[in-house]
Amino acid sequence: MSAPIAAPAHYDAILLASFGGPEGQEDVIPFLRNVTRGRGIPDERLEEVSHHYRANGGISPINAQNRALKSALEAELASRNIGLPVLWGNRNWDPYIPEVLTSAYEAGHRRLLMVTTSAYSCYSSCRQYREDIGMALTETGLDGKLAVDKVRQYFDHPGFVEPFIEGTAASLARVRAQLVDAGSPEGQIHVLFATHSIPTRDAHAAGNSVNEPREFAEGSAYVAQHLANAAAIMDRVDSEQPWSLVYQSRSGAPHVPWLEPDINDAIAELADKGIKGVVVVPLGFVSDHMEVLWDLDTEAKETSEKLGLAFDRAPTPSTHHKFVSGLVDLICERTVENHLDDRPAMTDLGPWFDVCNPGCCANFRGEKPVISEIGSSVGRECAPAEL
Repeated sequence: MSAPIAAPAHYDAILLASFGGPEGQEDVIPFLRNVTRGRGIPDERLEEVSHHYRANGGISPINAQNRALKSALEAELASRNIGLPVLWGNRNWDPYIPEVLTSAYEAGHRRLLMVTTSAYSCYSSCRQYREDIGMALTETGLDGKLAVDKVRQYFDHPGFVEPFIEGTAASLARVRAQLVDAGSPEGQIHVLFATHSIPTRDAHAAGNSVNEPREFAEGSAYVAQHLANAAAIMDRVDSEQPWSLVYQSRSGAPHVPWLEPDINDAIAELADKGIKGVVVVPLGFVSDHMEVLWDLDTEAKETSEKLGLAFDRAPTPSTHHKFVSGLVDLICERTVENHLDDRPAMTDLGPWFDVCNPGCCANFRGEKPVISEIGSSVGRECAPAEL
């Protein structure tokens, strides 16, 4: 596979882009309308699926996590004498990306480098961000006036993986201690690497383009990237420790196939096999947003407790110093000033490319303006001849 690497450029700001989340009970339904826009889902149905936000006061922790990450990035950039301000924009809640781009242009910025809070390759983790920027540039009239590039997907960058190595080892130790306290020191433990389930059609399109199909484990870059990361983590933590990849947070019509197994089903099967403890590693997530706090810390924990299994959930990278430093390294890969030639990766799948091939992680819902794609007419990073 060719791996397009963009030429270093001069940037005048960083855009931290994320999903967004409600910050009060009155925000929940408007937020869910944003997330599901275009699908015609009535408010009554949205209210039925809002319970995990309602149970947390209508507040998703993701915005607070992003504020903390923004501050940590600013501190790391300052410590390296890199004079790039950090802007923050969300896809589904305030501060909205179009408004942030407009404010950036009015402030005099002309070229932004985007870092997203999604590490893996699939439509919702990569292409949808690139589409949202493309649509925002078009809708605000900034296409051709403001350029927005994007760092590579960083699923196997050491800055993302090494915090999971530390966290998994510590979590294993806590579960072993729980089993000792329960009088089962020889009880078997299983590590579950958890990520967001996606439709299988999107999974099979992940990482593949219209002109350069690839072969991946289980037919999906999204799945292969998680499997490779989990293997790299366990090689460093305990190569003899059993582990598996599981999924969570499925939504959508029941007849549409999504990636499986569900984490709760997997826990039940492990209990039937005599496993005494589980370590849950939220491998698909950058921070402890609602789907971590509800689906793992609430539902998966309750399933384990009902089945009598010891349980511990490893932390996400969040603002871990290695993660923050790694994000700044990714920024430096793309800049003329403070440029880093080294592009580290902890699996054989990486380092991932800077500029996507046409149709990568295809959108089955209709074509939209997109950035960071060879041949894109909106926000194109560089022509193929410059690669």
